[in-house]
Amino acid sequence: MTPQATIADRRVSASVVVAAPPAEVFALLANPHRHHEFDGSGTVQAAVSGPDRLVLGSTFGMQMKIKLGYRVTNEVVEFEQDRLIAWCHPAKARWRYELEPVGTGTRITETFDYARSPVRWGIALMKMPQQNAKSIRDTLRKLQEIFGTA
Repeated sequence: MTPQATIADRRVSASVVVAAPPAEVFALLANPHRHHEFDGSGTVQAAVSGPDRLVLGSTFGMQMKIKLGYRVTNEVVEFEQDRLIAWCHPAKARWRYELEPVGTGTRITETFDYARSPVRWGIALMKMPQQNAKSIRDTLRKLQEIFGTA
């Protein structure tokens, strides 16, 4: 089933259920060196710095590409083992993953949250919420491919 993204209150969000326990999904999300494996936007090229396992306060650098290559540094700003991880870059937009056990699988909810960003008007003007809705759907599809559907 194709995940449907919603855009409301300066947040873009969608969910899927995968056939893996939360700990297994969280292990992938908490390893920045593997983010390119599930990135649906096509912008994450590789982790260039950071730990193998993220915790609250961790920073990690990513090599990105939107037409031209660039580097961004993120900080983990929300963290609950096997349940929640979120990071943001200097513009304060957050990418959040919430995990909920569902039977023998996990519901993954990905959210792009730009409510706290001081440049939220620019984010909206550049149609980033609509672009991120597609990227979130594609990311969740990749996670379904990695872990299987429940």
